[in-house]
Amino acid sequence: MSVFNLKPFDDHEQIVFCSDARSGLRAIICIHDTTLGPAVGGCRMWEYNTDEGALVDALRLSRGMSYKNAMAGLKMGGGKSVIIGNAKTHKSEDLFRTFGRYIESLSGRYITAEDVGITPADMAIVNKETNYVVGLEGKSGDPSPVTAYGVYKGLKAAVKYRLGADSLDGIKIAVQGAGHVGHYLCRHLADEGAKIFITDINQEAIDTVVDDCNATAVDINEIYTLDVDVYAPCALGATLNDDTIPRLKAKVIAGAANNQLAEDRHGDELKERGILYTPDYVINAGGIINVSFEDNYDKAVALKKVDEIYDTLTEIFEQADAQNKATNVVADLLAQKRIADAKAAR
Repeated sequence: MSVFNLKPFDDHEQIVFCSDARSGLRAIICIHDTTLGPAVGGCRMWEYNTDEGALVDALRLSRGMSYKNAMAGLKMGGGKSVIIGNAKTHKSEDLFRTFGRYIESLSGRYITAEDVGITPADMAIVNKETNYVVGLEGKSGDPSPVTAYGVYKGLKAAVKYRLGADSLDGIKIAVQGAGHVGHYLCRHLADEGAKIFITDINQEAIDTVVDDCNATAVDINEIYTLDVDVYAPCALGATLNDDTIPRLKAKVIAGAANNQLAEDRHGDELKERGILYTPDYVINAGGIINVSFEDNYDKAVALKKVDEIYDTLTEIFEQADAQNKATNVVADLLAQKRIADAKAAR
């Protein structure tokens, strides 16, 4: 496997492969860019089919973090880590402490946090070996509620721009993923009167959202074909692809998942079909914005910063229309310019 020739490799500064037979740790840490500051991004635990699949995911996610932090105006670079394993059966204190020692060995070039499959309790164990951890209980805490709040604000911006509606009352929204962020998002949507359709691979999670948010449960494959206003992908990435895009009836895509486009060209296809795509790393930046205030945490101040997602997305939508470009292209160019300007100034 040639790392440097992989399509998702984007001049990443550093890739660390972590292996420890005793604890069973197999992990990959990707540092994409540290121009704006230390690379910050969560740790994901997933049972990848191949090692290359894990690496590709880490490469894409770390680049996304560089762009996310740049667009949010944070003094942070982009990084991400993945632990290969089943999050329900493979966890142990030894595994997370070993992972923490790898984080410590990078001397602050990478700072980790929770992501899919990882809990604040897991990060507390990592924290026993390194202080390069954010999102800890007792500080800014679990970033999921604030991520969901930012997605809610971004979804409102997209609905306003494409559908002309100031309120979500009566707006039909298909939410894919009933995990922490998806559930919190559904609460915001329900409070504003949206009609919610929910799916997940976990039936218990679906049942919880149905009961808590008066949502309608649908099959995992049906979620793409529903006659709704908004499709909100809040699970894993690449759900916008050659198979799913032709089936979509929604006019707006706005969700919490990372790397929603299977390939960048799918942004152009959505544009051609008249579907407004909300760039994922802009709309889901609430969690990283929240932890950026961790040293002197004030939730009200953090949420005020998260509110800026609405205006940032509106700017992207306006530029995309004015330049006749896909929204993901416009967002990438803006993020790249911010990083390049900072590099030139440095």
